Amino acid sequence: MRSARTVAFVHGLWMTGHESVILRGELKKQLDAEVVVFSYRSVVNDVSQNALELCAFLRKLDSGRIDLVGHSLGGLVILKCLEECAPIAPGRVVLLGSPLQGSAVARSLSRFPFLKAMLGRGIEQETIQSIVRRWTGEREVGVIAGNLSMGMGRLVASLEGPNDGTVMVSETQLHGAADHIVLEVSHTGMVFSTRVVHQTAAFLRSGRFDHPPS
Repeated sequence: MRSARTVAFVHGLWMTGHESVILRGELKKQLDAEVVVFSYRSVVNDVSQNALELCAFLRKLDSGRIDLVGHSLGGLVILKCLEECAPIAPGRVVLLGSPLQGSAVARSLSRFPFLKAMLGRGIEQETIQSIVRRWTGEREVGVIAGNLSMGMGRLVASLEGPNDGTVMVSETQLHGAADHIVLEVSHTGMVFSTRVVHQTAAFLRSGRFDHPPS
């Protein structure tokens, strides 16, 4: 049976998607949508390979609208998929704590061969180098960053400025994004946060986050 609206969640490094059960359940209720998980090999495969597999996964969805939500590395997989693959059903994109301009934590860890191997090919391909990523696609993209500095990243790298304990707010900036918002949430805590769910649903509905009055 064809769905009117589907939200596809793409997890981050070392995750499976099961950790997003609260976020997915709330999005299902708030958007009256089917919510599915794309699970991928975040360490073994590089981002390009995972992006191709995501494209194949999305093409199998029988839905009039497909929104995408990616946490951390999952956001990079989504962007690569949309940049390189044929169009799928229309929809919007929300990226949660994705290191879109490289990662200071990844660069610090990559100095040690064992830790670099643990990070996997995706992190090596997309985040160790400082890059300037731009979005020029038709889909509206919204980015949620966190500024609750709780996480192991603080122990291995100097995180200058606001950060979520793993990714700096400055690293989540995306030229060409429709909107960007900073919430008091940690990197791991994003998938459990009711504020993140609220803002994600708001953007998927309207293309804008629910910013407080200035």
